[in-house]
Amino acid sequence: MSGDGMKLLAGTANVALARRVANALDLPLSEVWLSRYPDGEIEVRIDESVRGADCFILQPTCTPSADNLMEMLILIDALRRASAARITTVIPYFGYARQDRKVKAREPITARLIANVIERAGADRVLCIDLHTGQLGGFFNLPVDHLTARDILGDYFRRKGLENVVVVSPDIGGSKRAREFAQVIGAPLAVIDKRRDKPNQVSEVVHVIGKVYRRTAIVVDDMVDTAGTLVTAAHTLLKRGVTSVYACCTHPVLSGPAVQRLSTSPFEEVVVTDTIPIPSAKWFDKLRVLTVAPLLAQASQRIHTNSSVSELYDQPVTAELIGPPIGVGSPRERKPASVEP
Repeated sequence: MSGDGMKLLAGTANVALARRVANALDLPLSEVWLSRYPDGEIEVRIDESVRGADCFILQPTCTPSADNLMEMLILIDALRRASAARITTVIPYFGYARQDRKVKAREPITARLIANVIERAGADRVLCIDLHTGQLGGFFNLPVDHLTARDILGDYFRRKGLENVVVVSPDIGGSKRAREFAQVIGAPLAVIDKRRDKPNQVSEVVHVIGKVYRRTAIVVDDMVDTAGTLVTAAHTLLKRGVTSVYACCTHPVLSGPAVQRLSTSPFEEVVVTDTIPIPSAKWFDKLRVLTVAPLLAQASQRIHTNSSVSELYDQPVTAELIGPPIGVGSPRERKPASVEP
């Protein structure tokens, strides 16, 4: 890919993914100084000219969400003040996405607030992957390219050669997402209907809609947070007679007891992507991680050349597994020569 006039910058949230994207673009990561003052304030300095350049900032707003969001905003401001021609924020994982509506009195709509802040900071465009709900793109008053990792995940499962497969949504709200994935791999759909009293807690599983008996189940969700929903779904499906069960999620949030729950769960594999970095301590035997770097690289290149991003889905996709992190270097280091495997 040609990167003339294109600049790729990265915050500290997912340096390994940024390097993979840079490698796919055959483009060096721009030199950025990211550090902290003694009181914790974030210091940013861009150590090369970006005047007139088409700049892309790769920074998921995963934990620590506030710090990663602030890094992104400061980078946007630095680029704007340095006369960048266009600033695209590449947000593989958009944090605060679940706070997208007002449920109770005096609650904020935080996802809309974050969208407003990114826009006011000076971003011209947003590129993201598998938002929690598609309507989040409408929170921005600027162009949003909403990518999906379902073809990457689908290619992985197609090549496994599983037989008699059923795709399962762990709740009614995720049925559209699961249906689209089922279409990718050519499998029927089932949905688990449940009641939930509190966030991340399943109070009662009501019933399973669809045929799952003696089938191989793939439970599909956009993210795995504490893993309570996924593990409950796995046990429910086994009680209904499935022969084996897999988990398939784009974003590995892996909060709290998630790793312990998943590592001792009945899942054969837990398949996720690298939109969020997974520390070595959170890797477990059943975990499989696919990279979204080629997808982000191709989309960024198309944005740079003002080509159609939607045409990406007319091209064949190959799933690529990556291994545990070996080390991503200091925030100061921004060279793509040693991309993590």
